[in-house]
Amino acid sequence: MNTYFHKRVKTLTATFNDLITKRNKPLESVNGIYERYENPVLTAAHTPLTWRFDFNEKTNPFFIERFGINAVFNSGAIKFHNKYVLVPRVEGLDRKSFFAVAESDNGIDNFKFWDRPVIMPSANEPETNIYDMRLVQHEDGWIYGIFCTEKRNTTAPEGDQSAAIAQCGIARTKDLVKWERLPNLKTHSPQQRNVVLHAEFYKNKYAFYTRPQDSFIEAGSGGGIGFGFCDDIKNAVIDHEIVIDKKVYHTVYEAKNGSGPAPLKTSKGWLHLAHGVRSTAAGLRYVLYMFMTDLNDITKIIHKPGGYFMAPQGDERVGDVSNVIFTNGWIADDDGTVFIYYASSDLRTHVATSTIEKLLDYVMNTAEDGFTSEASVKTITDIIDSNLVGKEYNGTVQTQIQGYDK
Repeated sequence: MNTYFHKRVKTLTATFNDLITKRNKPLESVNGIYERYENPVLTAAHTPLTWRFDFNEKTNPFFIERFGINAVFNSGAIKFHNKYVLVPRVEGLDRKSFFAVAESDNGIDNFKFWDRPVIMPSANEPETNIYDMRLVQHEDGWIYGIFCTEKRNTTAPEGDQSAAIAQCGIARTKDLVKWERLPNLKTHSPQQRNVVLHAEFYKNKYAFYTRPQDSFIEAGSGGGIGFGFCDDIKNAVIDHEIVIDKKVYHTVYEAKNGSGPAPLKTSKGWLHLAHGVRSTAAGLRYVLYMFMTDLNDITKIIHKPGGYFMAPQGDERVGDVSNVIFTNGWIADDDGTVFIYYASSDLRTHVATSTIEKLLDYVMNTAEDGFTSEASVKTITDIIDSNLVGKEYNGTVQTQIQGYDK
Protein backbone atom coordinates (compact mmCIF):
# COMPACT_ATOMS: atom_id res chain seq x y z
CA MET A 1 0.00 0.00 0.00
CA ASN A 2 1.24 3.47 -0.91
CA THR A 3 0.74 5.25 2.39
CA TYR A 4 1.79 8.60 0.85
CA PHE A 5 -0.97 8.33 -1.78
CA HIS A 6 -3.67 7.42 0.73
CA LYS A 7 -2.59 10.09 3.19
CA ARG A 8 -2.87 12.77 0.49
CA VAL A 9 -6.26 11.50 -0.63
CA LYS A 10 -7.55 11.55 2.94
CA THR A 11 -6.15 15.00 3.73
CA LEU A 12 -7.33 16.70 0.55
CA THR A 13 -10.75 15.09 0.75
CA ALA A 14 -11.23 16.29 4.32
CA THR A 15 -10.13 19.81 3.41
CA PHE A 16 -12.47 19.85 0.42
CA ASN A 17 -15.46 18.64 2.46
CA ASP A 18 -14.79 21.26 5.13
CA LEU A 19 -14.77 23.97 2.46
CA ILE A 20 -18.00 23.05 0.69
CA THR A 21 -19.93 22.68 3.97
CA LYS A 22 -18.66 25.91 5.54
CA ARG A 23 -21.36 28.30 6.69
CA ASN A 24 -21.42 31.84 5.29
CA LYS A 25 -22.14 34.82 7.51
CA PRO A 26 -23.55 38.18 6.41
CA LEU A 27 -21.46 41.29 6.94
CA GLU A 28 -22.93 44.45 8.39
CA SER A 29 -24.39 46.63 5.65
CA VAL A 30 -23.10 50.19 5.56
CA ASN A 31 -25.22 51.54 2.71
CA GLY A 32 -28.42 49.73 3.74
CA ILE A 33 -29.05 48.46 0.21
CA TYR A 34 -27.48 45.00 0.36
CA GLU A 35 -25.47 42.69 2.60
CA ARG A 36 -22.22 41.17 1.46
CA TYR A 37 -21.09 37.84 2.94
CA GLU A 38 -17.93 36.77 4.70
CA ASN A 39 -16.78 34.14 2.19
CA PRO A 40 -16.95 33.61 -1.56
CA VAL A 41 -19.55 31.05 -2.57
CA LEU A 42 -17.43 29.48 -5.33
CA THR A 43 -13.67 29.34 -5.88
CA ALA A 44 -11.28 27.09 -7.76
CA ALA A 45 -11.00 25.01 -4.58
CA HIS A 46 -14.74 24.26 -4.72
CA THR A 47 -14.41 22.28 -7.95
CA PRO A 48 -14.64 18.52 -7.36
CA LEU A 49 -11.43 16.64 -6.66
CA THR A 50 -12.58 14.05 -9.20
CA TRP A 51 -12.18 16.69 -11.93
CA ARG A 52 -8.65 17.56 -10.89
CA PHE A 53 -7.09 14.34 -9.64
CA ASP A 54 -6.72 10.81 -10.94
CA PHE A 55 -7.73 8.63 -7.97
CA ASN A 56 -6.05 5.55 -9.44
CA GLU A 57 -3.05 4.73 -7.26
CA LYS A 58 -1.28 2.91 -10.11
CA THR A 59 -1.49 5.74 -12.62
CA ASN A 60 -1.12 8.58 -10.09
CA PRO A 61 1.02 7.27 -7.19
CA PHE A 62 1.86 10.78 -5.92
CA PHE A 63 -1.74 11.95 -6.19
CA ILE A 64 -0.69 14.83 -8.43
CA GLU A 65 -3.29 17.23 -9.74
CA ARG A 66 -3.82 16.30 -13.41
CA PHE A 67 -6.09 19.19 -14.42
CA GLY A 68 -5.70 22.40 -12.49
CA ILE A 69 -8.47 24.99 -12.04
CA ASN A 70 -7.49 28.65 -11.89
CA ALA A 71 -10.77 30.48 -11.27
CA VAL A 72 -14.54 30.13 -10.88
CA PHE A 73 -16.34 33.36 -11.64
CA ASN A 74 -18.95 35.28 -13.70
CA SER A 75 -21.84 32.98 -12.84
CA GLY A 76 -25.22 32.81 -14.47
CA ALA A 77 -27.96 32.13 -11.92
CA ILE A 78 -31.44 30.60 -11.84
CA LYS A 79 -33.89 29.07 -9.34
CA PHE A 80 -34.33 25.49 -10.56
CA HIS A 81 -36.24 22.70 -8.81
CA ASN A 82 -36.25 24.87 -5.67
CA LYS A 83 -32.46 25.05 -5.66
CA TYR A 84 -30.25 28.09 -6.14
CA VAL A 85 -28.29 27.16 -9.23
CA LEU A 86 -25.18 28.82 -10.62
CA VAL A 87 -23.52 28.17 -13.96
CA PRO A 88 -20.11 29.82 -13.54
CA ARG A 89 -17.23 30.31 -15.90
CA VAL A 90 -14.68 27.73 -14.79
CA GLU A 91 -11.20 28.52 -16.05
CA GLY A 92 -8.46 25.90 -16.15
CA LEU A 93 -4.77 26.56 -15.76
CA ASP A 94 -4.68 26.36 -19.56
CA ARG A 95 -6.85 29.56 -19.76
CA LYS A 96 -9.71 27.71 -21.43
CA SER A 97 -13.10 28.29 -19.86
CA PHE A 98 -16.06 25.97 -19.65
CA PHE A 99 -19.41 25.87 -17.89
CA ALA A 100 -20.47 23.78 -14.90
CA VAL A 101 -23.51 23.65 -12.64
CA ALA A 102 -23.38 24.20 -8.88
CA GLU A 103 -26.39 24.22 -6.55
CA SER A 104 -27.23 25.26 -3.01
CA ASP A 105 -30.28 24.88 -0.78
CA ASN A 106 -30.10 28.43 0.60
CA GLY A 107 -28.20 30.43 -2.03
CA ILE A 108 -25.46 31.68 0.27
CA ASP A 109 -23.31 28.66 1.10
CA ASN A 110 -22.83 24.90 0.62
CA PHE A 111 -22.74 25.18 -3.15
CA LYS A 112 -21.83 21.82 -4.66
CA PHE A 113 -20.97 21.15 -8.28
CA TRP A 114 -22.79 18.54 -10.28
CA ASP A 115 -20.70 15.50 -11.13
CA ARG A 116 -19.71 16.61 -14.64
CA PRO A 117 -19.13 19.92 -16.40
CA VAL A 118 -21.63 21.11 -19.00
CA ILE A 119 -21.18 19.47 -22.39
CA MET A 120 -21.84 22.44 -24.66
CA PRO A 121 -22.25 21.54 -28.34
CA SER A 122 -19.92 23.36 -30.70
CA ALA A 123 -21.11 26.00 -33.08
CA ASN A 124 -20.81 25.53 -36.82
CA GLU A 125 -17.94 28.01 -36.81
CA PRO A 126 -14.60 27.58 -34.99
CA GLU A 127 -14.38 28.80 -31.39
CA THR A 128 -11.57 28.62 -28.84
CA ASN A 129 -13.23 29.79 -25.65
CA ILE A 130 -16.73 30.19 -24.20
CA TYR A 131 -17.63 32.10 -21.05
CA ASP A 132 -19.95 34.41 -19.03
CA MET A 133 -23.35 32.77 -19.45
CA ARG A 134 -26.57 34.62 -18.72
CA LEU A 135 -29.32 32.17 -17.75
CA VAL A 136 -32.83 33.22 -18.72
CA GLN A 137 -36.09 31.38 -18.13
CA HIS A 138 -38.00 32.68 -21.14
CA GLU A 139 -41.75 32.75 -21.42
CA ASP A 140 -41.48 30.44 -24.44
CA GLY A 141 -40.72 27.62 -21.97
CA TRP A 142 -36.99 27.21 -22.60
CA ILE A 143 -34.07 28.06 -20.35
CA TYR A 144 -31.58 29.97 -22.51
CA GLY A 145 -27.87 30.30 -22.00
CA ILE A 146 -26.54 33.46 -23.65
CA PHE A 147 -22.76 33.56 -23.54
CA CYS A 148 -19.62 34.88 -25.17
CA THR A 149 -17.83 32.78 -27.75
CA GLU A 150 -14.31 33.75 -28.74
CA LYS A 151 -11.77 32.89 -31.39
CA ARG A 152 -8.54 34.37 -32.65
CA ASN A 153 -8.70 37.23 -35.11
CA THR A 154 -7.03 35.62 -38.12
CA THR A 155 -6.55 39.01 -39.79
CA ALA A 156 -4.17 40.10 -37.02
CA PRO A 157 -0.40 39.87 -37.58
CA GLU A 158 1.17 36.51 -36.74
CA GLY A 159 3.11 38.15 -33.92
CA ASP A 160 -0.12 39.25 -32.23
CA GLN A 161 -1.57 36.15 -30.61
CA SER A 162 -3.92 38.12 -28.33
CA ALA A 163 -6.20 39.63 -30.97
CA ALA A 164 -9.63 38.04 -30.73
CA ILE A 165 -13.16 38.19 -32.08
CA ALA A 166 -16.07 37.79 -29.70
CA GLN A 167 -19.65 36.98 -30.60
CA CYS A 168 -22.83 35.97 -28.77
CA GLY A 169 -23.45 32.24 -28.42
CA ILE A 170 -26.97 30.91 -27.81
CA ALA A 171 -28.01 27.56 -26.34
CA ARG A 172 -31.17 26.30 -24.70
CA THR A 173 -32.14 23.52 -22.32
CA LYS A 174 -34.94 22.17 -20.19
CA ASP A 175 -32.83 20.41 -17.56
CA LEU A 176 -29.40 22.17 -17.52
CA VAL A 177 -27.87 18.87 -18.63
CA LYS A 178 -28.69 18.48 -22.30
CA TRP A 179 -28.12 21.67 -24.28
CA GLU A 180 -29.25 22.51 -27.79
CA ARG A 181 -26.83 24.86 -29.50
CA LEU A 182 -28.40 27.47 -31.77
CA PRO A 183 -26.58 29.65 -34.32
CA ASN A 184 -24.74 32.64 -32.90
CA LEU A 185 -26.53 35.96 -32.77
CA LYS A 186 -25.94 38.05 -35.89
CA THR A 187 -25.74 41.85 -35.75
CA HIS A 188 -24.03 44.56 -37.77
CA SER A 189 -21.46 45.08 -35.01
CA PRO A 190 -17.95 43.64 -35.59
CA GLN A 191 -17.97 42.25 -32.03
CA GLN A 192 -20.60 41.42 -29.44
CA ARG A 193 -20.06 40.72 -25.76
CA ASN A 194 -22.29 40.80 -22.68
CA VAL A 195 -25.50 40.14 -24.58
CA VAL A 196 -28.64 39.48 -22.51
CA LEU A 197 -31.97 37.98 -23.57
CA HIS A 198 -35.10 39.66 -22.23
CA ALA A 199 -37.26 37.12 -20.38
CA GLU A 200 -40.49 38.06 -22.15
CA PHE A 201 -41.49 38.60 -25.75
CA TYR A 202 -41.43 42.27 -26.71
CA LYS A 203 -43.86 43.18 -29.47
CA ASN A 204 -44.11 39.42 -30.13
CA LYS A 205 -40.36 39.22 -30.76
CA TYR A 206 -37.26 38.00 -28.92
CA ALA A 207 -35.54 41.04 -27.41
CA PHE A 208 -31.83 41.34 -26.68
CA TYR A 209 -29.72 43.83 -24.76
CA THR A 210 -26.44 44.03 -26.65
CA ARG A 211 -23.03 45.65 -26.31
CA PRO A 212 -21.77 46.54 -29.79
CA GLN A 213 -18.05 47.24 -29.98
CA ASP A 214 -15.40 47.65 -32.63
CA SER A 215 -12.70 45.43 -31.16
CA PHE A 216 -12.25 42.77 -28.51
CA ILE A 217 -11.20 45.23 -25.77
CA GLU A 218 -12.17 48.69 -26.96
CA ALA A 219 -15.80 49.65 -27.42
CA GLY A 220 -14.79 52.20 -30.07
CA SER A 221 -17.89 53.55 -31.76
CA GLY A 222 -20.02 51.16 -29.71
CA GLY A 223 -21.83 53.73 -27.63
CA GLY A 224 -23.11 51.71 -24.68
CA ILE A 225 -25.81 49.17 -23.87
CA GLY A 226 -27.73 48.45 -27.04
CA PHE A 227 -31.09 46.91 -27.80
CA GLY A 228 -32.55 44.98 -30.69
CA PHE A 229 -35.01 42.22 -31.45
CA CYS A 230 -35.56 39.36 -33.84
CA ASP A 231 -38.41 37.14 -35.00
CA ASP A 232 -36.77 33.73 -34.70
CA ILE A 233 -34.27 32.82 -31.98
CA LYS A 234 -33.31 29.69 -33.92
CA ASN A 235 -31.86 32.07 -36.50
CA ALA A 236 -31.34 35.20 -34.44
CA VAL A 237 -30.58 38.21 -36.61
CA ILE A 238 -30.80 41.79 -35.33
CA ASP A 239 -31.02 44.18 -38.25
CA HIS A 240 -31.11 47.36 -36.18
CA GLU A 241 -29.58 48.20 -32.80
CA ILE A 242 -30.26 51.29 -30.75
CA VAL A 243 -28.26 52.43 -27.71
CA ILE A 244 -30.49 52.76 -24.66
CA ASP A 245 -27.77 53.52 -22.07
CA LYS A 246 -24.82 55.36 -23.53
CA LYS A 247 -21.28 55.90 -22.31
CA VAL A 248 -20.74 59.30 -20.67
CA TYR A 249 -17.55 61.25 -19.97
CA HIS A 250 -16.22 61.22 -16.40
CA THR A 251 -18.63 58.62 -15.07
CA VAL A 252 -18.13 55.06 -13.84
CA TYR A 253 -19.21 53.91 -17.34
CA GLU A 254 -17.17 56.24 -19.53
CA ALA A 255 -15.05 53.57 -21.25
CA LYS A 256 -17.52 50.70 -21.57
CA ASN A 257 -20.78 49.50 -20.11
CA GLY A 258 -22.74 46.31 -20.51
CA SER A 259 -25.77 44.49 -19.15
CA GLY A 260 -25.34 42.05 -16.29
CA PRO A 261 -28.11 39.50 -15.73
CA ALA A 262 -31.54 39.69 -17.36
CA PRO A 263 -33.61 42.48 -15.79
CA LEU A 264 -36.10 41.75 -13.01
CA LYS A 265 -39.74 42.63 -13.53
CA THR A 266 -41.34 44.64 -10.70
CA SER A 267 -44.58 46.58 -10.31
CA LYS A 268 -42.66 49.83 -10.93
CA GLY A 269 -40.51 48.81 -13.89
CA TRP A 270 -37.71 46.53 -15.04
CA LEU A 271 -34.69 46.56 -12.70
CA HIS A 272 -31.36 46.40 -14.53
CA LEU A 273 -27.95 45.59 -13.07
CA ALA A 274 -25.04 46.51 -15.33
CA HIS A 275 -21.28 46.91 -15.25
CA GLY A 276 -19.43 50.12 -15.95
CA VAL A 277 -15.79 50.52 -16.88
CA ARG A 278 -13.49 53.51 -16.56
CA SER A 279 -9.79 54.00 -17.12
CA THR A 280 -7.44 54.70 -14.22
CA ALA A 281 -3.69 55.05 -13.85
CA ALA A 282 -3.71 51.45 -12.57
CA GLY A 283 -5.78 50.13 -15.48
CA LEU A 284 -9.47 49.52 -16.09
CA ARG A 285 -11.83 49.59 -13.10
CA TYR A 286 -15.08 47.61 -13.28
CA VAL A 287 -18.03 48.43 -11.01
CA LEU A 288 -21.76 47.69 -11.01
CA TYR A 289 -24.58 50.20 -11.43
CA MET A 290 -28.35 50.04 -11.73
CA PHE A 291 -31.20 51.60 -13.68
CA MET A 292 -34.88 50.98 -14.36
CA THR A 293 -36.79 50.82 -17.63
CA ASP A 294 -40.46 51.32 -18.32
CA LEU A 295 -42.74 48.28 -18.03
CA ASN A 296 -44.27 48.86 -21.45
CA ASP A 297 -41.38 50.52 -23.30
CA ILE A 298 -38.37 48.49 -22.19
CA THR A 299 -36.02 50.76 -24.14
CA LYS A 300 -36.93 53.80 -22.00
CA ILE A 301 -34.88 54.43 -18.84
CA ILE A 302 -37.08 56.01 -16.18
CA HIS A 303 -34.74 55.95 -13.17
CA LYS A 304 -30.95 55.81 -12.93
CA PRO A 305 -29.05 56.53 -9.68
CA GLY A 306 -25.76 58.34 -10.04
CA GLY A 307 -22.49 56.52 -9.49
CA TYR A 308 -21.92 52.87 -8.74
CA PHE A 309 -24.14 50.40 -6.92
CA MET A 310 -21.26 48.12 -5.91
CA ALA A 311 -17.49 48.28 -6.29
CA PRO A 312 -14.69 45.89 -5.32
CA GLN A 313 -13.52 46.32 -1.74
CA GLY A 314 -10.88 44.73 0.45
CA ASP A 315 -9.70 41.33 -0.80
CA GLU A 316 -12.12 41.58 -3.72
CA ARG A 317 -9.73 44.03 -5.35
CA VAL A 318 -6.98 41.41 -5.68
CA GLY A 319 -6.95 38.69 -8.31
CA ASP A 320 -6.03 37.81 -11.87
CA VAL A 321 -7.47 41.11 -13.12
CA SER A 322 -7.43 43.41 -10.13
CA ASN A 323 -9.96 46.10 -9.23
CA VAL A 324 -12.80 44.36 -11.05
CA ILE A 325 -16.31 43.44 -9.97
CA PHE A 326 -18.68 41.82 -12.47
CA THR A 327 -22.06 40.14 -12.49
CA ASN A 328 -24.16 38.15 -14.92
CA GLY A 329 -26.51 36.42 -12.47
CA TRP A 330 -29.13 37.20 -9.85
CA ILE A 331 -32.17 35.41 -8.44
CA ALA A 332 -35.37 36.99 -7.09
CA ASP A 333 -37.36 34.81 -4.71
CA ASP A 334 -41.14 34.95 -4.37
CA ASP A 335 -40.78 36.66 -0.98
CA GLY A 336 -38.85 39.53 -2.58
CA THR A 337 -35.36 38.48 -1.52
CA VAL A 338 -32.75 39.07 -4.22
CA PHE A 339 -29.50 37.10 -4.42
CA ILE A 340 -26.83 38.97 -6.39
CA TYR A 341 -23.96 36.77 -7.56
CA TYR A 342 -20.89 38.75 -8.46
CA ALA A 343 -17.28 37.96 -9.28
CA SER A 344 -14.25 39.77 -7.96
CA SER A 345 -11.08 40.33 -9.96
CA ASP A 346 -11.76 37.46 -12.39
CA LEU A 347 -11.07 34.87 -9.71
CA ARG A 348 -14.02 33.88 -7.49
CA THR A 349 -17.79 34.22 -7.02
CA HIS A 350 -19.52 36.03 -4.14
CA VAL A 351 -23.10 36.65 -3.08
CA ALA A 352 -24.85 39.73 -1.77
CA THR A 353 -28.50 39.80 -0.69
CA SER A 354 -31.10 42.53 -0.89
CA THR A 355 -34.83 42.81 -1.49
CA ILE A 356 -36.97 44.10 -4.33
CA GLU A 357 -38.29 46.76 -1.96
CA LYS A 358 -34.81 48.02 -1.09
CA LEU A 359 -33.62 47.97 -4.71
CA LEU A 360 -36.70 49.92 -5.83
CA ASP A 361 -36.11 52.48 -3.08
CA TYR A 362 -32.46 52.82 -4.12
CA VAL A 363 -33.15 53.13 -7.84
CA MET A 364 -36.15 55.43 -7.60
CA ASN A 365 -35.04 57.74 -4.76
CA THR A 366 -31.29 58.11 -5.24
CA ALA A 367 -30.25 61.25 -7.12
CA GLU A 368 -29.17 60.86 -10.71
CA ASP A 369 -25.70 61.84 -11.87
CA GLY A 370 -25.58 65.59 -12.49
CA PHE A 371 -22.35 65.15 -14.50
CA THR A 372 -20.57 68.09 -12.79
CA SER A 373 -18.90 68.74 -9.43
CA GLU A 374 -21.36 71.56 -8.82
CA ALA A 375 -24.29 69.20 -9.26
CA SER A 376 -22.77 66.70 -6.82
CA VAL A 377 -22.40 69.36 -4.13
CA LYS A 378 -26.00 70.46 -4.76
CA THR A 379 -27.18 66.87 -4.13
CA ILE A 380 -25.27 66.74 -0.83
CA THR A 381 -26.55 70.13 0.36
CA ASP A 382 -30.11 69.10 -0.44
CA ILE A 383 -29.67 66.03 1.81
CA ILE A 384 -28.11 68.17 4.55
CA ASP A 385 -30.92 70.71 4.38
CA SER A 386 -33.55 67.97 4.66
CA ASN A 387 -31.82 66.71 7.82
CA LEU A 388 -31.45 70.05 9.55
CA VAL A 389 -33.76 71.35 12.19
CA GLY A 390 -32.42 74.17 14.34
CA LYS A 391 -31.03 77.64 14.47
CA GLU A 392 -28.22 79.21 12.51
CA TYR A 393 -25.76 81.35 14.44
CA ASN A 394 -22.15 82.49 14.25
CA GLY A 395 -21.99 81.26 10.67
CA THR A 396 -22.70 77.67 11.70
CA VAL A 397 -25.78 75.54 11.90
CA GLN A 398 -27.05 73.95 15.12
CA THR A 399 -28.27 70.57 14.00
CA GLN A 400 -30.78 68.27 15.61
CA ILE A 401 -31.19 65.00 13.76
CA GLN A 402 -34.53 63.34 14.27
CA GLY A 403 -34.15 60.00 16.02
CA TYR A 404 -30.43 60.50 16.84
CA ASP A 405 -29.50 58.63 20.02
CA LYS A 406 -26.58 60.18 21.88
